[in-house]
Amino acid sequence: MTLPRQSLPPRDPREKLPEDRRHMIRRRWLTAVIIVLLVGVPAGYLVISAGQSRDSGRDKERESSAAGLQDNWPSLMKRRVFEVPVPAGSWAVAYYETSNWKTSRLYVQFTTTATGLDTYLAESGTSRAALTPGRITIGERDADIAGWSFADGMTWAGTTVRREEPRPTTDITVDLTDPAFPRVHTVSTTSP
Repeated sequence: MTLPRQSLPPRDPREKLPEDRRHMIRRRWLTAVIIVLLVGVPAGYLVISAGQSRDSGRDKERESSAAGLQDNWPSLMKRRVFEVPVPAGSWAVAYYETSNWKTSRLYVQFTTTATGLDTYLAESGTSRAALTPGRITIGERDADIAGWSFADGMTWAGTTVRREEPRPTTDITVDLTDPAFPRVHTVSTTSP
């Protein structure tokens, strides 16, 4: 006697079919790509950020270990903090910054045109009329630190711009030997 064969119960249409190989491979690739994006992108960002931070630290270390004037423009931030507006078009620009717990100084020198000097003096809060002929306002100590020599035989003129605390005081000495291209020496001092 043979028993009738039972048929499988009808499938529910919501029931999943077994996954074929092509779908499985596609799903695994998609999962791998998502994992790489979720892990790799932030890790790459951290590596790039760490490199930039390290480079920035090296630049600051190199700048702070420099002795004497550096042939470069001071950063815009330094120029704003010390209120030393180097006029556009100036050349032979050099600067040096010293800092301790009591006083910070920014030494800046540049050559400019007669119009550039007028612009610089106006933006510093003074004018050409305030320049006293023959007056060197930068002290010997500051001149030694910056490596400046205010030799006889040159046409010097100087002024000091005093501002209300905590704004900086600025000593300006200008070489007017060639009035068309004056050479400006500035020491801006601030006490934090």
